[in-house]
Amino acid sequence: MSRKALAGALAVAAMLATACAGGGGSSSGAEATSPTDPGKVSGSIKVLTNRTDLAQDGSMKKYAADFNKIYPKVKVTFEGITDYEGEVKIRMNTKNYGDVLLIPNVITRDNFPKFFASLGSTSELSKKYRFMDKSEVAGKSYGIATFSNANGFVYNKAVWQKAGITEWPTTPEEFINDLTAIKDKTDSTPYYTNFKDGWPLTSWTNLIGSVSCDPKANDNLATSTEPWAEGSDLNVIDTLLYNIVHSSLAENDPTTTNWEQSKNLLAKGKIATMQLGSWAVSQMQAAATAAGEKSEDIGFMPFPAQVNGKFCDVLAPDYLQAVSIHSKHKEAARAWIDWFTDKSGYAQTEKAISTLTNDPLPDMLKPQEAAGVKFLQLSFAKSALVDEINDESEVGLKTPDYRKKLIDIARGAQDGSLSGLFDDQSGKWAEAVKAAGS
Repeated sequence: MSRKALAGALAVAAMLATACAGGGGSSSGAEATSPTDPGKVSGSIKVLTNRTDLAQDGSMKKYAADFNKIYPKVKVTFEGITDYEGEVKIRMNTKNYGDVLLIPNVITRDNFPKFFASLGSTSELSKKYRFMDKSEVAGKSYGIATFSNANGFVYNKAVWQKAGITEWPTTPEEFINDLTAIKDKTDSTPYYTNFKDGWPLTSWTNLIGSVSCDPKANDNLATSTEPWAEGSDLNVIDTLLYNIVHSSLAENDPTTTNWEQSKNLLAKGKIATMQLGSWAVSQMQAAATAAGEKSEDIGFMPFPAQVNGKFCDVLAPDYLQAVSIHSKHKEAARAWIDWFTDKSGYAQTEKAISTLTNDPLPDMLKPQEAAGVKFLQLSFAKSALVDEINDESEVGLKTPDYRKKLIDIARGAQDGSLSGLFDDQSGKWAEAVKAAGS
């Protein structure tokens, strides 16, 4: 384990230990109920967000102004945080982590009641919202997704067409062949890893289920002793990333990548493809418009695998909004979450999939819908156990570290082999599964 990874693991362990001792978290049982009379709801709340762009350009203030038309006695302020995961997990050692926040991925589900107020019965909330089981603990839910995403590849259609490619690849081998054609026939970098920023590499984990088209693909990890066995979701997903880099189809020096710059590079056709959630499409299209390029050239394709002749596109929740257990104005905080999810139009503005079960798919996914892509919603019934195994094994499914190692092995910057990495990962996972008694 690297020093950086070890430091991160120790920090999280310390945070949770503090929570259990009563420092950062609190006793479970706090409720944040939906208000019935908007005129009576009052108080000042701080909302933490990873969307620094929206916090800085005034967009969040516009949302607050619309919110105040219904809840005039609530004052909403925002704090945009660039290193959201890193900074917020440290803040959660204290009682000062905002009133409304996005639940950091590092917080395991069994610890939700120590940090967040319950939003109500999972069974009841599930009638209205998608993915409520993602935050369920003992029948109650602690977070509501801001929106959800399909998971696949954002790509510049003009570049792919210039290389003579007009159909989505249906296998990893076809995908590699297509990237090779882009390298040979265009001036574009076929694939961009976003290695330096790191967090985009964790997006590959969201593809679990795309290969097998199994809604229990995530739950199955709770009992699997060979999650990287040949043909498994993780094996196919990570092998594709390895082959992209090993075949010199990615940027020359991944240590110099830049997320913000990558948007413009893809918009201008200097990059052809990136693995991301569908949330990224609107940002790439905005970058294209700003650069004087055609926003319609930005497309989204499913992972190159099919089951019974159909692509399977996994729908996954984005960050979950929660109410801090320490908030002095829980009713106002809950009012914000309800309004932001139900009424703000945020998901539609971001061209994302609404958390509301009755809302239609965004136009951006209509090509996939027309092509008969199966949209798959995974079960998260065993995600708490999967999180426990992931933490115990130190495999790091939610961190970029092992995929950074995979890329370094693929480009020859580190000794090792893909099979050796898979064996090591599977071995650590198997030990943790046995220790968990699952």
